[in-house]
Amino acid sequence: MPNQVRVAKVLATLLASMTTGAIILMAMGHNPPSAGPFSLWTYYNLDPVNKAISSRADQSTENWNSIEIYYSGTQTGNLEQLASLTGLANPNDINCHFCLYNGLGGSDGQIQPTEKWQKQSPATSIGNNKAIRICIIADGKTKHPTDCQLKRIQVLVDALCKKFNIQFSSIDYPSQWR
Repeated sequence: MPNQVRVAKVLATLLASMTTGAIILMAMGHNPPSAGPFSLWTYYNLDPVNKAISSRADQSTENWNSIEIYYSGTQTGNLEQLASLTGLANPNDINCHFCLYNGLGGSDGQIQPTEKWQKQSPATSIGNNKAIRICIIADGKTKHPTDCQLKRIQVLVDALCKKFNIQFSSIDYPSQWR
C-alpha cells in the first residue's frame, strides 16, 4: 500500500510539471528563446541549399571548375549595400554568384544567389573565369563568420562540388579562414 501512495505522488508531480512546461511553451508562442551560438530552429527555417543553387539558365558542369570564397570586407550588408560600396549602380552587377549573410542585412546563414548565377555568367576572378564566387558577409578581422554561416558555406560548397564535379582541391578559402 505505501508503494502505491508513492507512485501516485510521483505521477501527480510529473503531470503537474508537464502541464506547467506546456503552458510556458504555449505562452511563448512563435517566439523561440534567443539563439545562442547556433540555433537549429533558425537553421531549418532557411531555404534549402538546392533551391539556392538552382538557376533560370541551363547549368553545365563545363561552366565551372573551382570555387572562390572571399570576405565582403564589411561587418554588415546585403547585395544592395555591397553594390553601392563598390560603386555599382545596380546590385545585379555585383561580382559574385552567391552572397552568404550573417544576420545583419539578411537572415544569418541565408544564401542569396545573384543575377550572375541566375544567368550562369562568369564573375571576374583572378585568372579564372570558371570559378564560382561566394561572398561571405564578414570582414575576416573583427567580424568573423557566424557558426550558421560556417555550416551553410560547407553545405553550399559540398552541393556545388557534387553538382558540378568540382574537386575539393579547387576550393579557394580566404587566408584568414577559421
